[in-house]
Amino acid sequence: MYVARILYPVTVLGPGKRIGIWFAGCKHKCSGCSNPELWNMDKKYYVTVQQVTQLIRKIADKRRIDGFTLTGGEPMEQAEDIVKLLEQVKDISDDVLLYTGYEIDELILDRQRKLLNKVSVLIDGRYKKELNDNSFLRGSSNQNIHILNEKYKQKYLNYIRNGHNEIQNFMINNAVISVGIHKKDFKL
Repeated sequence: MYVARILYPVTVLGPGKRIGIWFAGCKHKCSGCSNPELWNMDKKYYVTVQQVTQLIRKIADKRRIDGFTLTGGEPMEQAEDIVKLLEQVKDISDDVLLYTGYEIDELILDRQRKLLNKVSVLIDGRYKKELNDNSFLRGSSNQNIHILNEKYKQKYLNYIRNGHNEIQNFMINNAVISVGIHKKDFKL
C-alpha cells in the first residue's frame, strides 16, 4: 500500500484522538487540492499492511485511540489493502471516518463496497474550490457526510452539531504539516 503519512493525535478530522492516515495516489486531481503532492503513488510511500499495523499497535500500546481518519490522496484506490488493515486493527477501534473524492453511488466495485462496510462515516465528493465555504468537516459544500454505522450515529450527530473547523499543525522532519479543513485561500 502507499501511505504518505500517519499522524497521531489528530483531533480536527473526527471526534477524539484519532490516527490519521494519508494515502498516496489520486486520479481525481481536483483543482485547489490541499494535498497535490499525494496524487502519485510514489514508490517512496510504499509500505506493507503489516508495517502499518505494527506502527498503529505501537501507538495504541501507550495511547488511547478513539478512531481512524483515512484520507489522501484517494483511499478508495487502495480499498483491498485498507480492508486488510482495518481487519487487523479493529480491536483497537472500529470507528473509521473516510474521505473520498468519489460519490457514494459511484462506489460500486466489490472491493469498494467491502471497504464501505468497515466505515463509520463517509465524506464523499470531489473538492470544488469555488464551493469551499468552511462547511464543517468538508472541503467544499458539495461534499456529503454519510453516517454508515448505526453504532456511531449519535456520537457523530453530536460531533457535527457542535463542531467547527480547526487546524492542527504537526512538526515532522523540520517541516510543518497542517491538518484540518482549510479555507479556500489557505497558504502555509
